[in-house]
Amino acid sequence: MTLLEIKDLEISYGKMSVIKKVSLQVKEGELVTVIGANGAGKTTLIKAVMGIKAIDGGRILLDGVDIARLPAWKRPELGIGYVPEGRRVFPNLTVDENLRMGAYKVKDKVKARESMDKVYDMFPVLRERSSQLANTMSGGEQQMLAIGRALVLEPRLILIDEISMGLMPILVNTSFKIIKELNEAGITVLIVEQNANKVLKIAHRGYVLETGTIAIEDTAKNLMANDTVRKAYLGG
Repeated sequence: MTLLEIKDLEISYGKMSVIKKVSLQVKEGELVTVIGANGAGKTTLIKAVMGIKAIDGGRILLDGVDIARLPAWKRPELGIGYVPEGRRVFPNLTVDENLRMGAYKVKDKVKARESMDKVYDMFPVLRERSSQLANTMSGGEQQMLAIGRALVLEPRLILIDEISMGLMPILVNTSFKIIKELNEAGITVLIVEQNANKVLKIAHRGYVLETGTIAIEDTAKNLMANDTVRKAYLGG
């Protein structure tokens, strides 16, 4: 069953068109990636799905219902989680306070605490640092916190923007391992990513975004074997 479908999406900044009639879909349980060079429009695309960037045309369907005009703050209520580019944790709040911010829409405080405990079980280092300010943590720990904050609402779909950016190679590997485990646990994932080599190894399918248009779409395995993709994005 298709969980998320984007149809003929158009987005611009002023007079400059950055997303041009883009269509893609993510089926329930899939891990789908959008790869492309810096400036291709990947972050703009993911922000539009989350409602942070207004669109000029097209539709964004969740379970077949168009949410394109729905305010951003309403989308988490539909089961959409978001891990932004650059982590964007609240620097002057503690780990626990950051997670509570993620659970702000959960009125049942017991349920909110249970969700936070699940995150702590998934990332024991966050439990150890629960009273530590986010800005005093390493980049990898902040990335775990950003993912954990998105998970406290127990989303069906999680949107991830450039998870590898600014991380040391060993932490990049850990981040992709976590994403794969989340997907295997039943969460549908749409991830936009520059590190095509890493993300295609964990994805089911992928789209190549070039200057605002979908140039290629295929299984992740076929994309890794595609000569054009290999030369442009896989270093060979």
